[in-house]
Amino acid sequence: MTPENPVLPLRERKKLRTRQALIDSALELFGEHGFDRVTLDQLCESVEVSKRTFFRTFSSKEDVAAAPTQDLWTAFLEVLEDHPPQGRPLVSLYEEALVEAIGRMPGDTWAQRALASRRLAARTPSMDAHGLAFCNRVSREAAAVTERRFALDTAEKGTAEEGIAALRVRLALDMLVSAFHQALAAWVAQPAGHTREDLTRRLRAACAELPGALAAMAEPRGEEAVR
Repeated sequence: MTPENPVLPLRERKKLRTRQALIDSALELFGEHGFDRVTLDQLCESVEVSKRTFFRTFSSKEDVAAAPTQDLWTAFLEVLEDHPPQGRPLVSLYEEALVEAIGRMPGDTWAQRALASRRLAARTPSMDAHGLAFCNRVSREAAAVTERRFALDTAEKGTAEEGIAALRVRLALDMLVSAFHQALAAWVAQPAGHTREDLTRRLRAACAELPGALAAMAEPRGEEAVR
């Protein structure tokens, strides 16, 4: 929901506007001066909020700087929670949920914030560490939703093994995350066309290569082939 959504009470719309203002100001200040050179006091002052207000919304500077992609994965969890329980491969289920989550992001304003955030993360090691922790948390939550909402058929010719369903869930999630990271990196690196639609196209293309990646054979090359 956006701050302008009339379904939300006025107080909630104000909170969302403050949150968005903090994200926009953080990305602008960090991008211009560097992440480490902008203090939390300076960030709060730029939006005219107290640090107490900041910490009611974000846990750290890294948290606000990474908000665009974190919002995407939060939306992914929401989609997964409500996704129709139609029988389909796990990776396909996750891919469709993430595509829908991208579509829920607020227009190309989100795309530009996500681009600024990822460019900042590329030169800010603490953001990568924060992102890894967030990714692990989302994966655990997504696995819990999957195991609660969907029945996984693992009894294949009597070879079912205790814990195999949970393992497959985590592997499927890891494959989706890897495909997304590859798509996102290519999207950020392209010279223009940074839209939600193009990110979705790149995600689809990356996911389409997963079966080939699993089946790819590592054959010897050059001198190795004749040894």
